Amino acid sequence: MNNRIDAVYSRQSVDKKDSISIESQIEFCKYELKGGSCKEYTDKGYSGKNTDRPQFQQLIKDIKQGLIQRVIVYKLDRISRSIIDFSNMMELFQQYKVDFVSTTEKFDTSSPMGRAMLNICIVFAQLERETIQKRVTDAFYSRCQKGFSMGGRTPYGFRREPTIIDGVNTKMMVAEPEAAGHVRLIYEMYADPQTSLGDIVRYFAQAGITKFNRITVGNILRNPIYVQADLTMYEFFKNQGAVIVNDAADFTGLNSCYNYRGRDKERQSGRFDFIDHILVVAPHEGLVSSGTWLTCRKKLMGNRDVSGGIQKKAKNTWLSGKIKCGVCGSALMYAPGQKKISYFRCRNRADHRGCEGPGTLRVFDVEEFVYGKMCEKMDEFQTLTGGNPATVNPKLTALNVELLQLESEIEKLLDTLMNANATLLSYANTKIEELDARRQSIIKAISDISAESVSPEHIERISGYLHDWDNVSFEDKRLVVDGLISVMKVSGENMQVAWKV
Repeated sequence: MNNRIDAVYSRQSVDKKDSISIESQIEFCKYELKGGSCKEYTDKGYSGKNTDRPQFQQLIKDIKQGLIQRVIVYKLDRISRSIIDFSNMMELFQQYKVDFVSTTEKFDTSSPMGRAMLNICIVFAQLERETIQKRVTDAFYSRCQKGFSMGGRTPYGFRREPTIIDGVNTKMMVAEPEAAGHVRLIYEMYADPQTSLGDIVRYFAQAGITKFNRITVGNILRNPIYVQADLTMYEFFKNQGAVIVNDAADFTGLNSCYNYRGRDKERQSGRFDFIDHILVVAPHEGLVSSGTWLTCRKKLMGNRDVSGGIQKKAKNTWLSGKIKCGVCGSALMYAPGQKKISYFRCRNRADHRGCEGPGTLRVFDVEEFVYGKMCEKMDEFQTLTGGNPATVNPKLTALNVELLQLESEIEKLLDTLMNANATLLSYANTKIEELDARRQSIIKAISDISAESVSPEHIERISGYLHDWDNVSFEDKRLVVDGLISVMKVSGENMQVAWKV
């Protein structure tokens, strides 16, 4: 043990004007030695949040080999900013009878008071680090909400150009014509049910265009930075659990969107939803339509998701999210019964008896009724030749925005019915009736406008599903219903369907 030596450890994350250099740290520590010899260990460019540092690990090895009698640092946060890591180090030092000295803080673990004060100080060091992390996270979240580009690798198909948003210098995505064309082609190819990721990779390789791999192509198809942010995307991300910063009115289809990971959330293995993600309308233009993006997403997820603004959790009936109580307008929920017979129940009545309910509704009967109505509706359109369904109709967009706002207001009023007194109950019911009347008129106007732009291909595709309905997958049934029906209201024997076409 007499041959043991002193060790001086120094660390610097990055070079800053207000940070002390490695050389200065060593000079301070050598002053503590009073002319004695030492071995120097230096880690430059490493954070103190963990112990994954080359020279620090070498120091630990030397301690375990019995070569070190004392470790000297300029300041205790040079060796660690984690209370757990520091506690483990102190146990190691005690095990091998190694003293620890912080020159500027005058801590020396050779005394009981020094050990106690050192533990207190490391707590504050960790608090400082966590406070800095919180400030960085809050700043990131604030910039996300304003649609700022947050750096990182530029997605394929774009370049970054300087711009100003809300008086702040930032950058925005600008399409690179040739690469953007490749992105559009990737989406068009993958939207074909017969085309695989491997087919796309081979096509680009054989054509000598560019070299992709399956992972790169898959990442392009998953990234919403390429999609035109319209109301369909607003509904989709809303139903997928994303935090949407912008109002529905901002989703005009003229821009794209940024999708940021949520704060303090870890991605769970196998999860492809957007729960706790932050979605914001971006200043750049999208490259592909929402319909194409959702088609590719559904295919990419192997039908584990449901796309196109349909509730992700729907699994018991393909009418979920479309069927409402004809009495109060609240959603009807699936309720299993005895003898394998299931029913629709008014959520408002189930939650707080705020509605008398629509009566007894067997799920099978309602589904059969709606299926028949869809077949009748498609027969009306067999001879239609519509315009281009991809054309943005400003009037239709405005009506859809107003419809979303009305439904949101109705939902808020329904929430007030819980524990409401007679006066408030009367006001809420009257207001809901007024809003619902306006909603019905908007739904009819949307249906009239939408019917004018129904393409023959759209009619043929949906009719094909209806003619083979028993063999159509649950997910595709949901897509058909979402493409045809805005909402249906049921009460007693009265069933009203508001069509999108």
